[in-house]
Amino acid sequence: YLEAEEAKIGIRNDRKGDNNDIKKLDISEDLLKIAEENIQDLTDKYIRKVDSIYDVKEKEIMTV
Repeated sequence: YLEAEEAKIGIRNDRKGDNNDIKKLDISEDLLKIAEENIQDLTDKYIRKVDSIYDVKEKEIMTV
């Protein structure tokens, strides 16, 4: 469980850093919003992946 939470924290920290990086770029507000949405979509995707892997591992442990 702890490893899954640490992985999700790492993913969220990457999101924060990436959002900060794109805000430094000289791009329009529309492009900034699209980039932030894309980053959030990727964040959600990888957090779901971590949760899925955790669920599989938890089931394996419970069946032993």
